[in-house]
Amino acid sequence: MGEPRTIHFVSLGCAKNRVDTEVMLGVSDQSGFEVVENPAEAEVIVINTCGFIGPAKEESVETILQMGTHKEAGTCKKLVVAGCLSQRYPEELASELPEVDHFLGSSDMMKLRRVLRGSRERMLVGNPAQYTMRADDPRVLTGQTHRAYVKIAEGCNRECSFCAIPSFRGKQRSRPIADLVREAERLAAAGVVELNLISQDTIAYGRDLEKRESLAELLAALGNVEGIRWVRAHYLYPETLTDALIDVFSQHDKVLPYIDMPLQHASDSMLRAMRRGHGGERMYKVVERLRRAITDMVFRTTFIVGHPGETEGDFKELRKFVEWAEFDHVGVFVYSPEDGTRSAEMGDPIAEAVAEARRDELMSLQRPISRDRLHLRVGTELDVLVEGVSDESDLLLQGRWWGQAPEVDGSVYLANGTAKAGEIRRVLVTDAADYDLMADFVDGPDGRDAPPGAKDPRPLKVKLRTLA
Repeated sequence: MGEPRTIHFVSLGCAKNRVDTEVMLGVSDQSGFEVVENPAEAEVIVINTCGFIGPAKEESVETILQMGTHKEAGTCKKLVVAGCLSQRYPEELASELPEVDHFLGSSDMMKLRRVLRGSRERMLVGNPAQYTMRADDPRVLTGQTHRAYVKIAEGCNRECSFCAIPSFRGKQRSRPIADLVREAERLAAAGVVELNLISQDTIAYGRDLEKRESLAELLAALGNVEGIRWVRAHYLYPETLTDALIDVFSQHDKVLPYIDMPLQHASDSMLRAMRRGHGGERMYKVVERLRRAITDMVFRTTFIVGHPGETEGDFKELRKFVEWAEFDHVGVFVYSPEDGTRSAEMGDPIAEAVAEARRDELMSLQRPISRDRLHLRVGTELDVLVEGVSDESDLLLQGRWWGQAPEVDGSVYLANGTAKAGEIRRVLVTDAADYDLMADFVDGPDGRDAPPGAKDPRPLKVKLRTLA
């Protein structure tokens, strides 16, 4: 049979891109290729690009050029560029990057099989509307195998003025609940205990289906899959929330009361300019309603600063809102003008230095809020998903409690006992930093009895990390 052919993958961008890369990994596995970590050892190199904002596009192009050096060295026989950047700029990339052998778009993962079989077609970028992921698509999980992202829909129907995604990802295409349950069952059988649901507009899930289905129905169905312990929903649009959806968040024991809702701003004028479909008053009402209805809710959100026309008064309104809301997790992004968007055609641009200063100021405002909210957990017991040996010290384990999503929030450092990655264990929180917690196991032979509310008098064994 000879030696297996080798392939190397580079995945850039968001978690949705990561799922697409995992599908291409499944395709390459079915095609008999062996994945190698060193691109210098690969016969085929595949780069799944991001084309969302300027810095991501620059990173994608730089990565292509870097991987192209292996073509020059003669070790790489095929260089494949896939994803959003090639979907968005196919002709430009084909003209400027002669070293690339094949271009696939944002929904062309399955076409990689044709490339690996020897197809000579260079341009394979198709219509994104022609593809929606299915449970029986091949997929190889990357990273921690006890958690997985589940892409519940493709595309987006919103018309936010700053966002170009609908132009190259297409309109929203939801997957039926039955198909998503089948995928969850397969993931659970492979050892996955945590599902993180992703799409561009998760709260609009199911509205485009012929037989309309709702996010509330989907969350309940996935939470009922045997073996799944945690279900977390990401990217909820701040619109009218149904009682059924709030009930699922507040009452289903597997659906985490973790709200990830990108609000983007709080000023009326900015929300109008961003075409978000509502004003700042709606933001206050949404947060108030969720906090009243969902006990012990954890709230993550993101904001954009430096959008064209943002005045100092607009930014002060945003500051006031952040101070009032006391979010658990906040991300702040500097506005990036994108080709083909309404925002890019607006006048009154904001200087980059001003926008960056506003981002830094907002994050400085949020840091003590995050710390104070975590300090409320000290002396209480939490369930923690163990992820393995800590990156701070090999004497510690590291995990996340349900209020921390993977890769975007902080961690829990576990100072005593032993556990396997993928276990969900009971811990006593002993200290807190800006974004991280320190805890001890209390549910095993290496744990210790401690009443709820008791403080651990022992000194910390590690200095907790403070993220920038």
